[in-house]
Amino acid sequence: MNQTSEPLAAQARTLAKQGDWEGARTKLLQLVSEVIGASAKDLEINRDQYSLNSLNGLTELDDGRRFFFKYHNEEGEDKTIEEYYNAELLREAGYRVDVPLYACGEPGRQILFYALREDLRLADACRAVEEASDWQNMAAVVKAQDEYDEEALEVALRTMKQGSVEDVIKEPVHQLFHHRLVTDGVPAGLGGRVGRNYVGKIFAFPGAEAPWEVLKDLKWVINNVEYERTLEELFLESGDVLAPAKLAEHGVFTAHGDAHNANIWYETNGAEPRLVSFDPAFAGRNIPALLAEVKATFHNIFAHPLWLYEPSRVSERYRVTTRIESGKIFVGFDWSLSPLREAFLRSKTDKYWKPLIAELKAKEYLPENWERILRLALFCCPTLVLDLRADGGSGHTPQSSALGLAIAISAGSEPVAGSDWFCRLFAAIR
Repeated sequence: MNQTSEPLAAQARTLAKQGDWEGARTKLLQLVSEVIGASAKDLEINRDQYSLNSLNGLTELDDGRRFFFKYHNEEGEDKTIEEYYNAELLREAGYRVDVPLYACGEPGRQILFYALREDLRLADACRAVEEASDWQNMAAVVKAQDEYDEEALEVALRTMKQGSVEDVIKEPVHQLFHHRLVTDGVPAGLGGRVGRNYVGKIFAFPGAEAPWEVLKDLKWVINNVEYERTLEELFLESGDVLAPAKLAEHGVFTAHGDAHNANIWYETNGAEPRLVSFDPAFAGRNIPALLAEVKATFHNIFAHPLWLYEPSRVSERYRVTTRIESGKIFVGFDWSLSPLREAFLRSKTDKYWKPLIAELKAKEYLPENWERILRLALFCCPTLVLDLRADGGSGHTPQSSALGLAIAISAGSEPVAGSDWFCRLFAAIR
């Protein structure tokens, strides 16, 4: 498609990916004026590490009003999104959510305008703690996260019901998972972003290199723990198990669906800090229970610090080694969860996942393969949000590529023997 015939948001995204920030700014200025119905005199795009498939920033109108904006546009995926923004349904359900003042949900023009805030996003508040290793003063952030997890569970349990195929397959949350795995005429799991980013490509790691045709069949040994499933097996299983119709007729409820820390405000203007979500692009009333907090669980805990969002810094901070021999890829690293992320993991485990799984069991809404569903969804979070290959267009290096894929494998596959963070998570919530 000729760029000039594309919707303005799609053009802006393309220009930004090409590094033409002024061109993207010009397109967004025009889009702002069209959506709000008033001329915009200034616009600034935030070039932050968390905007993986979106752009956000600040804009000022000729009449002096100022807004925070965020828009989401993905190549080849516009037509899969309906009812794109759902802040009102979250507020009606009882979630703390920032409702946009203006919105456009047309494919290729999806954009939200919020009243301008002075608050940090939770991602930025966490980054400040971790950059300073300020573990003695992280209590306020952890307490706010604890309360948010408790509130998310309360709404989940209150709105929980048995799902239906008709309702579940319409939910936009599948855009984050199954829709990124499929292309007509290609085996489910090897299409979409997998086909574009990985199949047929070369993978460069520190001390090793392999084409997809070799890597896809290798067994992974990560920090001396061997894993059962290969990379291709996990993608194929994801394409099957995460099919929307197969996630129906279990427990569903109203949820944000994409409540990672870059979509959360860290409010500090009250007696105590509190969290407020925004950008509910994938929210819905019939989100499968096992998908609702997967993105938040992976991105807020296992994707930090640095390796997914600031991959160029991995080689400065961590030692990552690889070697390939005898049908296996051996990956070693000294990366670990920070004390802040360990606290987030405890909160998500004890205050959300453990009681949720117990309630799903009690209501007989929990599928027998629930652990595989949850593991595969966790695996898809890093592998489908960006191209994890070094030099694949997402800024990844050989070190961050090996580290990211290793963490993804450990999320999706059980070890042959031994234990890891994900094993301990599932042991705690069973």
